[in-house]
Amino acid sequence: MNRGEELEKLKKEMLADKKLPLKTNLVFGEGNAGAEILFIGEAPGAEEDKQKRPFVGRSGQLLRRMIRENGLKEEDVYITNIVKRRPPENRDPLPEEIEKYKPYLAKQIAMINPKIIVPLGRFSMNYFLPEAKITRDQGKLFRAEESGYYVVPMFHPAAALRGTTALNAFKEGFKNLPKIIKKIDEIKLSLGNKKENGGKLAKDFIQSNKVNQGKLF
Repeated sequence: MNRGEELEKLKKEMLADKKLPLKTNLVFGEGNAGAEILFIGEAPGAEEDKQKRPFVGRSGQLLRRMIRENGLKEEDVYITNIVKRRPPENRDPLPEEIEKYKPYLAKQIAMINPKIIVPLGRFSMNYFLPEAKITRDQGKLFRAEESGYYVVPMFHPAAALRGTTALNAFKEGFKNLPKIIKKIDEIKLSLGNKKENGGKLAKDFIQSNKVNQGKLF
């Protein structure tokens, strides 16, 4: 079974799971099942619920435009949300709703196995980086302690549309994505050589390239 088939099977499992909260349409996600970049938002909105597709409303149009304008293609990335059904009145997802959808997101991520995860907004960011703050850490490269995934949190595009400062930071973050992917490749190469140099090369590289460490690395 290939990745696309695995994702389709997972989608059917979610549709059959009557214990999942919220009863609007399932917005599972879309894109390349083997994508290097995985964008994860918080929950679908009204337009997403209507079309059963992630990020197709006004904020989604900004996200997709940023993808195209920075040398990427929509068909080469994958886009989804933590909570995959629309909360009433577009409210924030509740902690108990996030908890119920988390196991499915974990399976989805494992199937795609991306090189980098871009959480959009604080709810998605805190799934990977519980101690991070979106205003402080937006655009920075982390390695999540538990999962080992490389993570670059960004403002949710809806937040980026509310002010010039957030919008500029959002755009700058996208502009840096190709460089960040290159940096991750270099880090992996360096880490792969650690047995030959006692780990010094890898450690020096991480420090010199400002990959955030501590509990987040």
